[in-house]
Amino acid sequence: MKNLILLLFLYGTLSAQTPSCCSAPMTEQNRMLAMNSDFLKSHLPPTPFFLQNSQGNMVSFKTPDGKTGRAYYVKSDQPTDNVLFVFQEWWGVNDYIKQVADKYKEELGNVNICAIDLYDGKIATTPEEAQKYMSELKDDRANAIIQGAIEYVGSKAKIATIGWCMGGGWSLQAALIAGNKTVGCVVYYGMPEKNIERLKTLNSDVIGFFGTQDKFINPEVVKAFEKDMNKAGKKLTVHNYDAVHAFANPSNPRFNKEYAEDAHAKALAYLKAKFK
Repeated sequence: MKNLILLLFLYGTLSAQTPSCCSAPMTEQNRMLAMNSDFLKSHLPPTPFFLQNSQGNMVSFKTPDGKTGRAYYVKSDQPTDNVLFVFQEWWGVNDYIKQVADKYKEELGNVNICAIDLYDGKIATTPEEAQKYMSELKDDRANAIIQGAIEYVGSKAKIATIGWCMGGGWSLQAALIAGNKTVGCVVYYGMPEKNIERLKTLNSDVIGFFGTQDKFINPEVVKAFEKDMNKAGKKLTVHNYDAVHAFANPSNPRFNKEYAEDAHAKALAYLKAKFK
């Protein structure tokens, strides 16, 4: 019950604030979620993994706040304006995320993959570190990093976004920030945007994957998101699984291979259609 009360507060009260066109209370929502002891306990340390023969490289780019942003960037074999923004879980841009980026490059073919580093180089290996980094992330910095990445990929870029957990929420925020460059948005159990006026500015539909046993981005939050998208006149396709939070993460001890593969197949088909 306390999880439901917390998430309804987060989704209803905090996100009811009216942000500017490029700002949202996402980091405050994430901070409060990260500091929830049950949320912390639900994330066991990721299984150690080291990526071999990576296809991409870390790149740097200027950000509007006068600093430098980073991303793991995998170039398409052929020149293209298609770009997939990949957003990390609360662990950071670790080798799992880089492996996902490499995989999408192979599966999508004609797409550049940009795994954006919202933690400015920090990578968590324990839940306590992840809690610290996620709670310390500020809207202004996260938005500046995303805006810098948008500038980096060029004015002609056709951008789709994808993310998991914390990154699921930022996938949606990036789709809003990218404006008319956005062609698609994939959200895995991430915090939705509540502001209906802001949702009206989306340039694409959204596909989302959620676990009905998720105590945090729970069915009530998902239903509210569906209603808000409907009020905004935007299409949201929801796929629910009888699973817990982070069911698609292979480093999660409660990883569900069947559901993860089904969700991935649906996400991949969606992205292929957007980049066709």
